[in-house]
Amino acid sequence: MVQTVNLSLQGMSCAACANAIEKAIANVPGVKGCNVNFATAQATVRYQGDTTDIETIQHAVSDAGYRAKPVDDTDVGDAERDAREAEQRDLTRKVIFGCIVSIVLVIGSLPMMTGLEIPWIPMWLHHPLLQLVLSLPVMVWCGQGFFVGAWKAFKRHAADMNTLVALGTGAAYLYSLWTTFFPDFFRQQGISPDVYYEPAAVIIALVLLGRLLENRARGRTSEAIRKLMGLQAKTARLVRDGEEIDVPIEDVQVGDRILVRPGEKIPVDGEILEGSSTIDESMVTGEPIPVQKQKGDEVIGATINKSGSFQFRAARVGKDTVLSQIVQLVRDAQGSKAPIQKLADRVTGWFVPVVIAIAIVTFLVWFNVTGNLTLATVTMVSVLIIACPCALGLATPTSIMVGTGLGAEQGVLIKGADSLEIAHKIDAIVLDKTGTLTEGKPSVTNYVTVSGIDSELDLLRLAASVERYSEHPLAEAIVNYAKSQDIQTPLLDAEAFEAKEGMGVEAVVDGKRVQLGTTRWMSELDIDVSPLRDKQEAWESEAKTTAWIAVDGKLEGLLGIADTLKPSSADVVKKLHRMGLEVAMLTGDNRKTAEAIARQVGIDRVFAEVRPGQKSDRVKALQAEDKIVAMVGDGINDAPALAQADVGIAIGTGTDVAMSASDITLISGDLQGIVTSVRLSRATMRNIRQNLFFAYIYNTLGIPIAAGVLYPFLGWLLNPAIAGGAMAFSSVSVVTNALRLRRVDL
Repeated sequence: MVQTVNLSLQGMSCAACANAIEKAIANVPGVKGCNVNFATAQATVRYQGDTTDIETIQHAVSDAGYRAKPVDDTDVGDAERDAREAEQRDLTRKVIFGCIVSIVLVIGSLPMMTGLEIPWIPMWLHHPLLQLVLSLPVMVWCGQGFFVGAWKAFKRHAADMNTLVALGTGAAYLYSLWTTFFPDFFRQQGISPDVYYEPAAVIIALVLLGRLLENRARGRTSEAIRKLMGLQAKTARLVRDGEEIDVPIEDVQVGDRILVRPGEKIPVDGEILEGSSTIDESMVTGEPIPVQKQKGDEVIGATINKSGSFQFRAARVGKDTVLSQIVQLVRDAQGSKAPIQKLADRVTGWFVPVVIAIAIVTFLVWFNVTGNLTLATVTMVSVLIIACPCALGLATPTSIMVGTGLGAEQGVLIKGADSLEIAHKIDAIVLDKTGTLTEGKPSVTNYVTVSGIDSELDLLRLAASVERYSEHPLAEAIVNYAKSQDIQTPLLDAEAFEAKEGMGVEAVVDGKRVQLGTTRWMSELDIDVSPLRDKQEAWESEAKTTAWIAVDGKLEGLLGIADTLKPSSADVVKKLHRMGLEVAMLTGDNRKTAEAIARQVGIDRVFAEVRPGQKSDRVKALQAEDKIVAMVGDGINDAPALAQADVGIAIGTGTDVAMSASDITLISGDLQGIVTSVRLSRATMRNIRQNLFFAYIYNTLGIPIAAGVLYPFLGWLLNPAIAGGAMAFSSVSVVTNALRLRRVDL
């Protein structure tokens, strides 16, 4: 059996670390798939439960030089926050100490750097031995993580950010030690025995500062999940043997009877047993208007009871609640990789080794050309420091995290980063009619029989007796209408009931074969519908669906059924047009009714009289026109089309089958979520491209400058300390840019 586990990772410092962990886990026998996200510091692993286990996977991560532990799904974010705060406290202490020492070292080195005598700086402050003593704790304590990480990477024959920082600062420090204790060696070569303790210390302090700022910013990118987790109630009030008992939410069991008073959060999902109330479900559905609930209605955990007390039976607890499933979907989406990230992953896979090679070549070229060991060392160290690929590794996942989190807050659940990326390319959107454009609660508005008023109730009774066996929304409308017409006798039993896909239903009732369905089906049955053709055309011109009634092969009546359009349908279609999208409607209704509805909402293209099995074919036809197609639906019969579409968007008020086949779910059922999805996708992809541009251009320009290409022309070299600062703040700028997504107008 294939199982999935989320692992929290520790010890990662750059995207190369994420790649190393991903490879280590993927090589474990029984692992079916692995995705490591540097921005979230988590891994999502699918594995064969009878082949391997979590402990084996954790051991593989440990062998690679990192640590992993399973994410506790019941944790509401406290453990994650505590771990991040502990890391931040440690980083803060090291940054403060490193910065203080660095400032002292820089002040002491000013005379050497400027070549000037500065009266207010005492001579002893820039003595090499003092600088050695001051910088040693920075190298050993503050920089310990870099050197340990580099050693672990070396043992697994890899290289990462730690390697670059350790090589750069280590080279500067060792060079300084050499000049401190053997200055005559350099003087004999005609080289000034300068020391570079302060760049080594400054680099470590700045890189740690960048990591601290990055850590804080990355904490904000996962804010959506913490907000969702924080919605959950902490306790529940159980009713047992007539007594009320407050228990922790973890102790609630399926079947427990729970009391909820006004103003309280509903602890878990369930069904109301007694009482009624209005409930604010906005934190889950995004709908601001409270919903009236009464006995038999379902309630959702984490929503707020506005008025009235009620008791309900717990139906779903723990991982099975709607809120927990939403959190898991958001977590999976934030941990997934967009196709555009594959390029960044490939680049970071070879980036560090190439940078090391460039640094070595830079050293050799400058030393051979100038014979100046100091110049060669400075340029080599600058190349190593400035080229860290952190910004490249953060460019995509941080934007994905913010984008999917923002979508969840807007009631739009995006299952994966690939769906978020594809959505911005959509050319055409196909909308199902019933339950998507319309409310999905049709009612009979017109009814006429061939034989006149005397046969109306008897015929209606026969029709309702057949339709009560069908699950179609139109069938429910016919049965409800029959019951409202004061039929004196109960509905009859039907035999040989059969549903004709996309056509209608038939059964034998009271010895008569009764058939209800579409015009096409009547035509196939050779039933003459001309006596009521005028009525049909008139009703269909008013956007009503018509259902013919035939008994023993002869036309007997006609029903007109209307399904109210959702208030937002026309406005959403208009917005989609403004966004440059083609909008089509897909329905099993006859063409006249479909076109009448299309005119009301302004839809471009209509696919009418489409059987459920043909819906995916219509999506394929649009894809054959080289269009990127999104399908929006809510029913079981929409599932194949949702799966066929490039992006499937399910109405959250629809069936579980439709939602499982989709890529995006609109929790509240509001069509405005379609516009939000496309806008969010476009904004996220634009943000990712900006991040990638900044990351690539930074390294493209930074490495040659650090290598000294400007020195022959301008006599200018990049100080390693400045390179360290630029590298640190490049990562912060990428994360900060990703956070700008939270201000996007959706």
